Amino acid sequence: MRVRDLFDLTGKVAIVTGGATGLGRQMAEALAEMGAHLVLCSRKVERCRRVAAELSQQFGITAIGLKCDVTQEGDVRAVVEQARAELGRIDILVNNAGRAWAAAPEALTLSDWQKVMDTNVTGAFLFAQAAGRVMIEQRRGKIINVASVAGLFGSPAEFMDAIAYNASKGALIAFTRDLACKWARYHINVNAIAPGWFPTHMSEWVLQHHGETIKSLIPLGRFGGPDDLKGTIVYLASNASDYMTGQVLIIDGGLSVW
Repeated sequence: MRVRDLFDLTGKVAIVTGGATGLGRQMAEALAEMGAHLVLCSRKVERCRRVAAELSQQFGITAIGLKCDVTQEGDVRAVVEQARAELGRIDILVNNAGRAWAAAPEALTLSDWQKVMDTNVTGAFLFAQAAGRVMIEQRRGKIINVASVAGLFGSPAEFMDAIAYNASKGALIAFTRDLACKWARYHINVNAIAPGWFPTHMSEWVLQHHGETIKSLIPLGRFGGPDDLKGTIVYLASNASDYMTGQVLIIDGGLSVW
């Protein structure tokens, strides 16, 4: 197979949770550019529909926006069923939806801990399970979980006092590795991306107040940009990564090498 063909996603169907904003939008755009049809879903359905229409027009693919709370099993099942009904199959799942909560460990409430875990971990499990059942029937699929470098090591409280977020991303990495072992026999590749610091709504406050200090710790000397995850998501979604599973690709400008 020619190298160009290894990365071609023409006709593939991808679900991207939280795909209308931030890193989700960047990854959805990359998949669309390479020919994949898209299902974008989040709790804010109008935003998903607007972005789906923009990407459809820009890249000539089919894209739909659906409402979904990833913590609700019924919502997740409905998205997977509609994706299959309208687009015929599910080839790629990008578990990108996430939330964070800033609080000192001694002050974090159980309710706020559970909100983060329900979205970042349980939501990824529910979508992987629902989409995975379709992929098992197809005997092929790609699941990409969006973790974080925050799941690899601790963070100073001055920069990131968000223990539930860090713990959830570490759990997502472990989930990725174990699911990869379980579903390799169905030819389903399960991998994760661990982004470093990218300017998003979630990171806005931290970068406003501590951006220069954080940037000084990044060997490449900058934050992630609007194209820095595109190649990674296309690689993990395409035939180019067929011999890779259970791995975490760290995209952080070198922050984690220290």
